[in-house]
Amino acid sequence: MVPQDINVDLHMHSTASDGVVGPCELVERGLANGLQLMALTDHDTIDGLAQARQAAMDSRVGFLNGVEISVSWGGETLHLVGLGFDPSHGPLASNLQQLQVSRRERAKDMDAGLQAHGLPSVLNEAMAYAGNPNLIGRTHFARALVARGVCHHIQEVFDRFLTPGKPGYVPHQWASLSQALGWIHDSGGLSVLAHPARYKLTDTARWALLQEFMALGGGAIEVSTGSHSHTDTQRYRQISVELGLKASRGSDFHSPTESRCDVGAAPVLPDGCDPVWSGWPVDKLCGLRW
Repeated sequence: MVPQDINVDLHMHSTASDGVVGPCELVERGLANGLQLMALTDHDTIDGLAQARQAAMDSRVGFLNGVEISVSWGGETLHLVGLGFDPSHGPLASNLQQLQVSRRERAKDMDAGLQAHGLPSVLNEAMAYAGNPNLIGRTHFARALVARGVCHHIQEVFDRFLTPGKPGYVPHQWASLSQALGWIHDSGGLSVLAHPARYKLTDTARWALLQEFMALGGGAIEVSTGSHSHTDTQRYRQISVELGLKASRGSDFHSPTESRCDVGAAPVLPDGCDPVWSGWPVDKLCGLRW
């Protein structure tokens, strides 16, 4: 099977975390783009999986349980996508709950930092965008500041206020790489290093990350994603081949107006990759649970 044989999107976000489209509506958007296999991967929560799974089954779209876990590594925040795990696995659910509680505490500190810089408090507005206060994140603050007219668009908010060294950025200790990989693997899932080109790491640190990721059982990296340029995609295609890592594809969709790629419309994997779904019973996954 070659990558272009099926339309796969294994990275997207719903209103259960920082997306603006509901879990069921994501399936509808994917269908419009010919999506055949999907995973909902909300940040640090699995709350939207049941709705998305049912909608996918009703529409005969293949569905995998997914999550995107926040990880602290080398002074950076990284993201691991977990695929195909058992969502009823107790330790996974409880550890994700702890991450959600820590998000709410960080949000209060972010709001205080913005106020100290002379900006109005937008904590309540950010929580309204989040829906679930335990899933509040930087994107919700960004949307609130755009709505207030402080900035013109989401990226401007991040550049001025929400990245390291800026007044609304709050360093946070997320799960360790070992912990996050353990939660995913112990619940029967596969771990994918999400959008690796986004991390501000030196080449030496990036190589160390990949080596540690593999040593701990990580098996795949995102090669084609809405977060990667064409050059990034080619670079990580080569890295996946050299290291023997599976290659994943995902839109990283959050919003029709904010995201580069729609659901089911991420760049295809380049030739030479070993797709993460190779060997999966894709014909049986369509419309069924894994």
